[in-house]
Amino acid sequence: MTASGTEIAAMHRAVVLSAFGLGTTSPNPPVGCVILDRHHRPVGEGHHVRKGEAHAEVHALREAGEHARGGTAVVTLEPCNHHGRTPPCRQALLDAGITRVLIALIDPTSREEGGAARLAAAGVDVEIGLLADSARTVLRPWLHSLATGRPHVTWLYELDPQGQARTASEALRTLHRTNADVVLDDVGHLSEGVPGGHGKDAFTLPATTSDEPARLLAELHEGGARSLLLATGPRVAHRFLQADLIDATTFYAPRQAHHTTNAGEPAPAHDGFRIDRVEQHGDHLRFDTAPVLPRTDGIHDRPAGFSAQAEAT
Repeated sequence: MTASGTEIAAMHRAVVLSAFGLGTTSPNPPVGCVILDRHHRPVGEGHHVRKGEAHAEVHALREAGEHARGGTAVVTLEPCNHHGRTPPCRQALLDAGITRVLIALIDPTSREEGGAARLAAAGVDVEIGLLADSARTVLRPWLHSLATGRPHVTWLYELDPQGQARTASEALRTLHRTNADVVLDDVGHLSEGVPGGHGKDAFTLPATTSDEPARLLAELHEGGARSLLLATGPRVAHRFLQADLIDATTFYAPRQAHHTTNAGEPAPAHDGFRIDRVEQHGDHLRFDTAPVLPRTDGIHDRPAGFSAQAEAT
């Protein structure tokens, strides 16, 4: 069964909701969910906030109440299939009387045969792959961390009028920090992207900062971090670049600039990265880059027997 326009719109909304969990859900994934009643009207929505608290499906089902019975759940990541700090979401969907579930991405950490298979075995109509690329945009740091065993690293910086890389302004650091679990500054200080945003038992920062990027990332991953923002100038970032440990960059440049670099300084448009997006921000331009060769994001193949809905616009 092909997803309807209402279901596609619901998945767009679920992706938006999932992004509200960035910077607080780790080590859990940021997930969003929308519930449609039997008449395809939105009756509940929610997102996962932090580990140990209700998942996105549970928040959405609570809001929907009895209107969920006979309805559809639209969720950005496969409902969990195990009892951890919270009961399995696939059982919550079954108990609420959901008869159809649309899933953007399969959960690589799903236990046993997975929540999607359990739902299908219980007679629920399950479709996988709806707006998968959109959902992956939010889930990318978490998926990347699963695949690599370290946090996803983004370098944030500015170019001065002569094209020299420098530490981003305080305003830019404030703007971007809430998307990351951890922020590293020029003096080696680590701080939570959203102060106090993670659960105490699910997230810790190292007591000291290692000068070795690989060791630091391993320690951050062990503490529950899945994304790191390098809010530094080129001196600190260069160590990560040399170790091939920067996964994306965001930099701002004045619209009137002379792009030259001093000998010995790493060029901002470093080799191996491509510009993915350019936006105007007042008298500056914002550039987002990614590796030329895409790195694994931990996505597993879809299980056999499930239909897929192509990315819709």
